[in-house]
Amino acid sequence: MNPHLLQLQPYPFERQRQLFFGLVPPADKPAISLSIGEPRHAAPDFVLTEIANNLHRLSNYPSTLGIPELRQSIAAWLGRRFGLASVDAEQQVLPVSGTREALFAFAQAVVKPGADALVMSPNPFYQIYEGAALLAGATPHFINCTASSGLLPDFASVTQQQWRNCQLLYLCSPGNPTGAVLSLAQLQQLIDLAREYDFIIAGDECYSEIYFDENAPPAGLLEACAARGDTDYRNCVVFHSLSKRSNLPGLRSGFVAGDAEILRQFALYRTYHGCAMPVHHQLGSIAAWNDEAHVRANRQLYRDKFSAVLAELDGALDVTAPDAGFYLWPQLAGSDTEFARRLYASENVTVLPGSFLARQSHGINPGANRVRMALVAEPDQCVEAARRIVRCLESS
Repeated sequence: MNPHLLQLQPYPFERQRQLFFGLVPPADKPAISLSIGEPRHAAPDFVLTEIANNLHRLSNYPSTLGIPELRQSIAAWLGRRFGLASVDAEQQVLPVSGTREALFAFAQAVVKPGADALVMSPNPFYQIYEGAALLAGATPHFINCTASSGLLPDFASVTQQQWRNCQLLYLCSPGNPTGAVLSLAQLQQLIDLAREYDFIIAGDECYSEIYFDENAPPAGLLEACAARGDTDYRNCVVFHSLSKRSNLPGLRSGFVAGDAEILRQFALYRTYHGCAMPVHHQLGSIAAWNDEAHVRANRQLYRDKFSAVLAELDGALDVTAPDAGFYLWPQLAGSDTEFARRLYASENVTVLPGSFLARQSHGINPGANRVRMALVAEPDQCVEAARRIVRCLESS
């Protein structure tokens, strides 16, 4: 067996299951889950129709590169969304069957294993980053996101030697779970570092389409390149998905875009790795990338839920709206694990302890005394969950 498997830690939801073992929630209160970031808004009907109308394409083997029409629709969407005047659909776009597997596989393709090899990521973080680093033969390096750094990674804490040893930097903007967004200037500073020290930036931008001001969408990594006249996107790749944007998590449809040479080598890896997207899923994806009306409607649903939930929590919990995304990341007065247990046992509401999403770094676990609340359920369920949280806090 691969010895690196022994380095993997239990996934946060397995740790949550163990945390709740033996607890019996009240039977008269229906369960409400705020712990899993699985979108539950309705999938767009026109996408489902496109998929259903093309089920006969199951008789075709899909190619690793995807059909040209899908790559072209993705390149066009990148141009519209981030103001990119130049995206080569043939060389700078690669469709993938879900960004989760792509974020993991990417490290396996680009990391040169070694004792000094570092893969950096925010802390707290999406757990795939850590597993990808370990199984690629590198050491994860966690950059704390705390209130003092605006819930963004404290890049000033990284030493020159650590930048020299860095081979891959995972970014997550908007952040999971913090909801914090890197500015265009901050992204450009990181691009300068990547080129100075020759590492790759993997920009996980899967929450980029859930934001609160229609006139101020979150900046993107390729946008930061293009703002300087850089259209080869050297050292930079981004990962996008239809899961959150279009409420299609089961479609497993996303893409990687950016530096053509990096994508050429990643495509070679994926030729052997597999996971090509089924053709009928590709055709449904084209329909989704070509439409923004359903995305705007989706954002409005989240705005309404955040407004209602924050009104219920006002004065009871130290929490504010995120810059973007669909998570709340409140600060607690005490233990995150004890709060999660008490809330489940008394109110049958599940939240994810923040310490499960982070690692000890620089003497602290930056997720401690916080919980992640995913506002993905129906509006009435989210409001009811907020009311139960208030009751739980008042009874403690």
